[in-house]
Amino acid sequence: MTFEPLASDFYAYESLPSDQEKEALGTLRAWLEADVKPIIGGYWERAEFPMQIVKPLADLGTLSYNWEETRPFENSAVFRGFVAFELARIDPSVATFVGVQNGLATGTISVCGSKEQRDEWIPKLASGEVIGAFGLTEPLSGSDSAQGLRTTARREGDTWVLNGSKRWIGNATFSDITIIWAKDVADDQVKGFIVPTSTPGYTATKIEGKISLRAVQNADITLENVAVPESLRLANANSFRDTANVLRLTRAEVAWAAVGTSVGAYEAAVKYAGERVQFGKTIGSHQLIQDLLVKCLGNITASLGMVVRVSEMLDRGEQRDEHSALAKAYTTARMRETVAWAREAVGGNGITLEYDVARFFADAEALYSYEGTREMNTLIVGRKITGKAAFV
Repeated sequence: MTFEPLASDFYAYESLPSDQEKEALGTLRAWLEADVKPIIGGYWERAEFPMQIVKPLADLGTLSYNWEETRPFENSAVFRGFVAFELARIDPSVATFVGVQNGLATGTISVCGSKEQRDEWIPKLASGEVIGAFGLTEPLSGSDSAQGLRTTARREGDTWVLNGSKRWIGNATFSDITIIWAKDVADDQVKGFIVPTSTPGYTATKIEGKISLRAVQNADITLENVAVPESLRLANANSFRDTANVLRLTRAEVAWAAVGTSVGAYEAAVKYAGERVQFGKTIGSHQLIQDLLVKCLGNITASLGMVVRVSEMLDRGEQRDEHSALAKAYTTARMRETVAWAREAVGGNGITLEYDVARFFADAEALYSYEGTREMNTLIVGRKITGKAAFV
């Protein structure tokens, strides 16, 4: 598959992946353009997820790029970032599905699981045979999950009994397993569990009425005396620090998805500007529209530079919490500006699904908040700058 650089990649960052990686990206892009872009607006409007795309995503390797046990070839963090970018450029909900499946669920088992747990679950997640979810956020605990987690785990012999609730859990209405984080009542430390969703006492209820990422199936989860065997306790998840190790890796890919979301809105606005005629010429011929588009492109180009660099640091083992935190905070803030300018360029038509911009405009709000709000990521970076923790 020939890889054609995007016009929106103004400084040619897409030249960085290897030829093999570019071929994989080109194949993914062609499939997304042909099979996902034409249908996703309807699914977004109906608040449904197109389950028929799961197998193709798995066949393309998209569900297995992160983790050594399953990836089809050696690939860079920059390449993995461009995968998230390509997905979000077509639809942020699809990017979120893959981020939960491949990053949060598979990633947790890879980082925190035993060899036996990795051998059992990672291939199934990579093939799409098993759908995963990640249960950290709770109704009363989001940014303060490190201290405020209320879901409990009590060991009784070789079984752990989980009680509590989770909220905003992506993929959870149809997941086969959910990674549940809970506080051990014995030592007050956060531990992780692979919980089959068929376990008695586990219920997931779809969250209705969303205005953002409508195709993502978020759920409220209730855990009532859910019994999990010791074999499904994540062997290397013994404190919130272990949870944070997973989030550091996935936070950078959310930053990549934010750039892809910006590009999706920008490209839709550029297309519209070349077609819409006002005052006898296309609106792209007017200075004010060109100004909006240039501001969008500036944000995109600056954000691409940041996420490329933070992924290069990950490849060299140099990425730290503050690096991914700055990338997530900065790119999502610039994304918010960019999708608003793109919507402005499209005018009244910018609020309809027909012209695509509205979907990106709405979806940006969820990316801005999930996997660490701008404020929390700012505190992580601020602590590094000053040497002082300002967390309450």
